[in-house]
Amino acid sequence: MQKITVAAALAALMLTAACNTVAGAGKDVSSAGHAVTTTADKAK
Repeated sequence: MQKITVAAALAALMLTAACNTVAGAGKDVSSAGHAVTTTADKAK
């Protein structure tokens, strides 16, 4: 029973870390998109 609890806690921790990583990557991509848009607008 204790092994199952520890495994569930580790799985939850890993899922949370993965979500944070994906969210961070999304922000990075969004930031890069804004930079490209700004540069394109300036080049007009």
